[in-house]
Amino acid sequence: ALAKDAVSCGGAAMLGGAQLNCSHVEPQAPPQFCTYSWALHMPAGDQKIVEGSFMLPPGATNVTVYQGSGFDSALSDPIVICRGSK
Repeated sequence: ALAKDAVSCGGAAMLGGAQLNCSHVEPQAPPQFCTYSWALHMPAGDQKIVEGSFMLPPGATNVTVYQGSGFDSALSDPIVICRGSK
């Protein structure tokens, strides 16, 4: 059996900015400790990898976990890996 993902995330990079939002979507799951990595493109042609970590408690919705400027597009989808914390 496959376990449901407790966290759902979505990100976009356009018009000079980038933002990654996440929600805790499984009420029975414990708080989630997550890390992310995202390849973003800068107007001058450079690539930048942004990385970080965050904690999401049950019920958290549409939390901005990354926001930055100076990007015109994403080179990859954001990679977010989470695990429950007890």
